[in-house]
Amino acid sequence: MSATAGRSRAQVARRLQKAVGRLTGSTLARMERDMPWFQQLPAEDRSWIGLIVQAGINAFVAWYRSPGYTPPITAEVFGAAPRALTGVVSLHQTVEMVRLTIEVVEENVVEAVGEEDAAAVREAVVRYAREVAFATAEVYARAAEARGAWDARLEALVVDSVLRAEADETTRSRASALGWEDRGDVAVVLGRAPSADTSGSARESLFDDVRRSARHVGLDALCAVQSDRLVVILGGIADPDKAGAAVAKHFGEGPVVVGPVVPDLVRANISARAAVAGLRAAPGWPEAPRPVTSDDLLPERALSGDGHARRQLVQEVYRPLREADDPTLDTVSAFLDHGGSIEGTARAMFVHANTVRYRLRRAAELTGLSASDPRQAYTYRVALTLGRLTSPETTAPEL
Repeated sequence: MSATAGRSRAQVARRLQKAVGRLTGSTLARMERDMPWFQQLPAEDRSWIGLIVQAGINAFVAWYRSPGYTPPITAEVFGAAPRALTGVVSLHQTVEMVRLTIEVVEENVVEAVGEEDAAAVREAVVRYAREVAFATAEVYARAAEARGAWDARLEALVVDSVLRAEADETTRSRASALGWEDRGDVAVVLGRAPSADTSGSARESLFDDVRRSARHVGLDALCAVQSDRLVVILGGIADPDKAGAAVAKHFGEGPVVVGPVVPDLVRANISARAAVAGLRAAPGWPEAPRPVTSDDLLPERALSGDGHARRQLVQEVYRPLREADDPTLDTVSAFLDHGGSIEGTARAMFVHANTVRYRLRRAAELTGLSASDPRQAYTYRVALTLGRLTSPETTAPEL
């Protein structure tokens, strides 16, 4: 560059510098007129945008004065604005602002530097605008990355609160910030994580897949990986079996256990506790379906030392049979002892076979279990054994 050209460029830059205030004011006036969303922003946010516009024009002047110097545009233009502004002004709106600022500068360039130098300045504006576009994309990419990392930590905190039985209204509020709509019944689904690579982008991709599958059937989902386990909290459940089936494919090998449905996220620890106990006991039933509910694993849970499962079997199976008016309990017990034979049971009890059938139907109505089904007969057997080990007078057995 010749000395004459250098002096001329410096002179143009000085004239541009004097016009910065006027260009900034014209740009903000155009925003007020042409961008309805800008008018609705709080005064503080409009003020920050004014600073960004002014910083952008100043940065262009500095770049034009010394084209060999390439400052970090991200810091020069956006550095003054708070990071929270990216959550108020969308990327599309920011692009609109950049475009409008360029238009205002181009429209006023003749007045700012004169007709002779206007063409060169317009050309420089177009080249500089490309750099600003890249800087804008970088700002929003970094903001999205920061929000993603924060959301991941917040989601892990919510899930951990549920598993630790520490969920409260704060937990509900945090979940809401993650998009949890709190639409009704909740259940926890538990199983092995799909692979050893559950960190960083692989983990986020897994969670995105789970949420996508949940949304497909109208459910909310919160996810976390704890050690080698994948924990999924589902909300808006109508059918726990269908809900579990919707996300089961995202778990690793082995059983997938669906905890009982509870009314809301605050009480989801009840579902989580049963799911954890079910996953621990699941090896006792190798042929279990996938997913399997924690209630279907009650016998294995009881045998593995789960006191909640023991009490549930006694209260929901043994006690209704014992308190029935007819000898339903004795009939179920005899039926199991005689290998599921109606006739053998009838002979042993000196009653007609139809009486046995009636009593077994009555037992099914009371407990929801069919003694003729091998799996449910096993549940009966464990429940009756636990019930007999409990004093008949005890109303809340400690097992």
